[in-house]
Amino acid sequence: MRIAFGPALPVGTAGEREYLDLMLVRFVPPDEARAALRRVVVAELAPCACGYAPAGEASLAAALTIAEYVVTVKGGIPREEIERSLDAIVRNGTLTFEHKGKTKVFDLAEALPKEPEVVSTEGTDVSVRMVVRMGQHGSLRPDVLVTAALGHDARMLVTRTDLLIEDGEAWRRPL
Repeated sequence: MRIAFGPALPVGTAGEREYLDLMLVRFVPPDEARAALRRVVVAELAPCACGYAPAGEASLAAALTIAEYVVTVKGGIPREEIERSLDAIVRNGTLTFEHKGKTKVFDLAEALPKEPEVVSTEGTDVSVRMVVRMGQHGSLRPDVLVTAALGHDARMLVTRTDLLIEDGEAWRRPL
């Protein structure tokens, strides 16, 4: 048996609907595999579903190229300011920033296959849904985009809510 996890979560990011590849030495029905895994891992990490990938299909790390996030900006930054700031930075077309002594440049048309959108406001918190393309070049961290758009650090909760495979113009879940 061998396990390979899907794309790593950025530091400080929560995850929902995460995936792993499990390679077995013999056929085990998916429901039995799921039940066996649920018995040996903590409930919060227990698998919800299992399925077999066709032979020759790419690993999860290679196949999953779309990540959806919800970024909740805490502490009273008005919704309109967040929308205006994100719109302006996306229209600019590129994002350049320093990370660990290296300059990174993202083409936002490629890195963001869908424009960020404010999805809710609760009290003084504003939640933004973002879709980020992942690949060999790395992926844009949603918190970096929000910080750059606002021009200052803000308190944020970042959750990766889904991982998807691109099939031409469509996106699909692996299971």
